[in-house]
Amino acid sequence: MNQPLRALLIEDSEFDAVVLVNLLRQGGYNVAWRRVQSAEAMRKALAEESWDIIFSDHEMPGFNAPAALELLQTTGRDLPFIIVSGGIGEATAVSLMKGGAHDFLIKGNLGRLVPAVQRELREAGNRAARRQAEVSLRESEQRYRLLWQNSPDAILLLDAGGRVALANPAAEELFGWSHADLLNRSFGDLLEPVGGIGSPLLVSPWKPGLAARQQRMIELAGRNHAGSEIIVEIAFSDLELQGRNWFVAFIRDVTGRRRAERALQQKESEALAAREIQQRLFPKSAPRLPGIEMAAASFPAAETGGDYFDFLNMPGGALGVVIADVSGHGMGPALIMAEARAYVRIAAMNHFSPGEVFARANGALVEDLEESDRFVTMLLARIEPATRRLIYANAGHPAGFVLDATGAMKAELGVRAVPLGMIPETVFSDAPEILLAPGDLVLLLTDGIEEAADPDGRHFGIERALAAVRSVRRQPAAEIVRVLHAAVTTFTRGLAQQDDLTVLVIKIDVPPGPA
Repeated sequence: MNQPLRALLIEDSEFDAVVLVNLLRQGGYNVAWRRVQSAEAMRKALAEESWDIIFSDHEMPGFNAPAALELLQTTGRDLPFIIVSGGIGEATAVSLMKGGAHDFLIKGNLGRLVPAVQRELREAGNRAARRQAEVSLRESEQRYRLLWQNSPDAILLLDAGGRVALANPAAEELFGWSHADLLNRSFGDLLEPVGGIGSPLLVSPWKPGLAARQQRMIELAGRNHAGSEIIVEIAFSDLELQGRNWFVAFIRDVTGRRRAERALQQKESEALAAREIQQRLFPKSAPRLPGIEMAAASFPAAETGGDYFDFLNMPGGALGVVIADVSGHGMGPALIMAEARAYVRIAAMNHFSPGEVFARANGALVEDLEESDRFVTMLLARIEPATRRLIYANAGHPAGFVLDATGAMKAELGVRAVPLGMIPETVFSDAPEILLAPGDLVLLLTDGIEEAADPDGRHFGIERALAAVRSVRRQPAAEIVRVLHAAVTTFTRGLAQQDDLTVLVIKIDVPPGPA
């Protein structure tokens, strides 16, 4: 698209300004921009250059969005004013919108940025067109025709009885009538009703004066003269020209937008249903074993995720603890996760060795994932409740950790083989057993924890994860999971989650006492 865009940024953070500009460029805009952070600098920028749009942070040292909005309004310029803030309350947002702001976005969640800019630029253009149209119509009906003939929206000039006196080319295309056929035609007859019930453009008797005074906007569906079903959005305005009262209908074809919205709503509904189904696959609670406390949680980056954890009953009364990660996140990895879960559960019912469980599951996954770039990293630990022996196998998954009662590193559950689903006939061996002692804590993670990044691009890392766990190691397992997730969220400072986050904690005979 490469559409030119002149943007004035009222922002005290150069980093945040660059992020916003880069997102606009990714959205197809050729952005020329200038950053200011004071009223004097803003006033100077408005005087020296012309701008298409203004973005403003809410709070800055010595300056803020309300003051910037008031300054803009004193100039009399009608520019889209969009607030981009790290977080403002609903009451504040409503107050700013009432004061003249056109939209507000949250830093770190700028998915609506490009659509919002497109909408506000279009609306600003329409407002400018309406103002110019009123001036031009008072001077000359011919000038009015020339001004509107290139409008992408259909525009009709209607007399007091609701009949068409003038139509632009977009109206001819929208309604399927020639200009000659549109003239003197009743506004209520321009669309045929769908299903033969009523007239879609006459939801009530024509009252143009009332409609114009209220500046109302309506949305209607019908079939045009060419037989196409369309959805239109109509706004009315009144106009005095040559001593007569006229009414202008601005009509936008929103058929494509509404269909896209319905498709998106359907997709979102399906995604939410998939998320609900997937969440049911996770254990509702951890098993309760004498002297062993466990807790786990998974936080997907999308509606559905590729992370997985489970607690399994294994032969000999042993407990199997699984944590896994399918490459990627979203619907596809979620389906693979469900498949891997089923294979592992079946294999664990009949095999004592974690490595043998992996071998059985790998054989099935290799066939299913052939010619795809998907794979599954997994760590399976077998714990004997009576003896506290832990034996594990690790197929390409980030290392787990065993901390002793003092928080010192006792063992690392490192990688011992490639991920599942990659190479047939892979040998998965069990690691030497680890004897768990009172006070020991087992920590299992997916790579989303380690790779979570802050706005500067720094990773959270394993050391921060271990420090967070050590700080609350005497707390209940569920609290440790919560604290670690909170530490990651705080570190990323509001940035959108890029990968699924899963944490599993096992505690052995933890005595009461301070952390």
